Amino acid sequence: MKKLWLLILISLAAFDVKAQQDAQYSQYMFNGLYINPAYAGYKQDFYLHSFYRSQWTGFPGAPQSFSVAADGSVNDTKVGLGLLLAADKIGAQSSLAAYGNYAYRLQVGQDENSRLSLGLGLGFVQASIDGTKLTAVQANDSSVPTGFQSLLMPDARLGVMYSNDKWYAGLSADNLIAKSMPHDQSVLVPVPMPHFYVTAGALMDINDDTKFKPSFLIKDDRGGPTSLDLNAFVLLGEKVWLGGTYRTAIHLYPKPNLQSNLEQTNAIVGVVEFFITDQFRVGYAYDYSTTQLGNYNYGSHEISIGIYLRHNPETPIGRKCFF
Repeated sequence: MKKLWLLILISLAAFDVKAQQDAQYSQYMFNGLYINPAYAGYKQDFYLHSFYRSQWTGFPGAPQSFSVAADGSVNDTKVGLGLLLAADKIGAQSSLAAYGNYAYRLQVGQDENSRLSLGLGLGFVQASIDGTKLTAVQANDSSVPTGFQSLLMPDARLGVMYSNDKWYAGLSADNLIAKSMPHDQSVLVPVPMPHFYVTAGALMDINDDTKFKPSFLIKDDRGGPTSLDLNAFVLLGEKVWLGGTYRTAIHLYPKPNLQSNLEQTNAIVGVVEFFITDQFRVGYAYDYSTTQLGNYNYGSHEISIGIYLRHNPETPIGRKCFF
């Protein structure tokens, strides 16, 4: 019975357009393009990266997410170009998004690796819902679709990012157009709402073979709980990343439509990343939910793969370490 109620709550969340809708990844710090178009070209190499995430493993209708991102720099590293494809599924709801990203990278000061990047992403989002996977409590309920419904909407994302070889900071927003586009009101597909990201991190030398990287990410959609990730990683011999994340909800400003007694702590995450070669990286993350939901699933598992398509051995280690 408890599992049934949890499944009902997840299904209701899929219909609540005020809930956070962007897929949750735990290794976003190794794929900055996912949260900020200004990241395009940051590594000064051509880089291909992918995620696969199975969230709340063993739970019916649990989220599954997949993304592929490719980016590189041109015009003497002044321009960054990137492509992002993302697919997400939770219960009866699914989405597919594709964005082309452009970043103009301004050198700041005398250090050529000190850059202010302005990013723009344009693309589309296809949001769908399969009514055959839903069961109405009351027969002929008009709020529950009876078949497959889908919306195709243009969309945009914006971002700004500053970085050098020691630290970085960024501000970005996505799903900026879809909510404003006219669509058939008889289609009951939840429309993506804007999401906002603030992130920053640093890279510190502990000794010749060890580096320490703290960072944070704040994610907000003005409706659901504001999410805070506190991350800490160590890099060993420029080959292995070990670290983790503490994820929780924080109160930044009043949200009248959000109940006040929600559990605050969300998850604890463990991450390991291996540079198998100078051009190939593999990562794994495990999320343990500290809420009651953690009693009904086997955690969340996430795999990432990164490949340098054009490797420059002179690329500063910070370019490989930050994201």
